[in-house]
Amino acid sequence: MSQAIQIESLKIGEQDAFGLVEAAITLDQSRGDKARLAAALEQNLQLWVAIRTLVSDADSTLPDPVKANLKRLSDFVADTTLKKGVEISDNTITTLVNVNLQISEGLLESANRS
Repeated sequence: MSQAIQIESLKIGEQDAFGLVEAAITLDQSRGDKARLAAALEQNLQLWVAIRTLVSDADSTLPDPVKANLKRLSDFVADTTLKKGVEISDNTITTLVNVNLQISEGLLESANRS
């Protein structure tokens, strides 16, 4: 029997990674249900707006190439979400899911190094 993850017990990078994974799962599970998909897309968009805000902060200690990559990904997520909405294709949902999972993996690797 699995135990629920206590978010508060995770490091900041782990919390961010968890949020991305959670959004990826929600997106994936919302296929075929426009109401759930709309909510999942909104949640994912808000997450990426928050990521962009954090990396745009002058106090961010991330290397410039990482900041630039996260900004580009944030732009992609926002543009895709706003242009396609609930009419988004399954392939594009898969792309959004994969972006979240790959960035989550990077965050976890970074958190484990510190």
